[in-house]
Amino acid sequence: MSPPSAWQLLRIWFGLGLQSFGGGAATLYLIRQAVVERHGWITEAEFTRDWSICQVAPGINLLGVTILIGWRIAGPLGVALTLLGLLLPSVTITVILTALYSRIQGLAVVHAALRGIVPATVGISLLLVLQLVRPLLTTSRGEGRSSLLVSWLLLAGSALLVALGHAPVVVVLSGTGAVSALFQWYRRRSSVPAERRS
Repeated sequence: MSPPSAWQLLRIWFGLGLQSFGGGAATLYLIRQAVVERHGWITEAEFTRDWSICQVAPGINLLGVTILIGWRIAGPLGVALTLLGLLLPSVTITVILTALYSRIQGLAVVHAALRGIVPATVGISLLLVLQLVRPLLTTSRGEGRSSLLVSWLLLAGSALLVALGHAPVVVVLSGTGAVSALFQWYRRRSSVPAERRS
């Protein structure tokens, strides 16, 4: 698809900033929906790869993925417009809501509403997980059973290491990245005839 104009890019990201309620997973879902599904500026695989890069880097992942997508779509101007569009409305709304909440936080109806928001954000997070894992498993399936098995083991193993072993996230991310890189190196080396390896 043709790249968006500067005004269209700012308008779309401003709209995302206005809707960015529900935390990081909800906002990431909205970003993915806009850039992958609605406008087709990047592919599913590119979005998942960009998000993976942001997971390894320190800092706020949503800002990282916004910068990567902005750069991919329109270079330095894209970075400026996507960041401005995402941050200006969301920061303004956050300031207003924080001031308002300090006045009504003791009301029972406010507590009940907040309890209802939690299941919705968890549901959106689960949907996002399914959308992020689909390109990974599709690529792995295309590479063969061993690649698909390694992907499933990395998915399950990393979840167990963090949930049960309380492993530091940075250790799990770097460890799974190393395992995947070693497996891909071994798979490619095994597919090369012996006479070409020597």
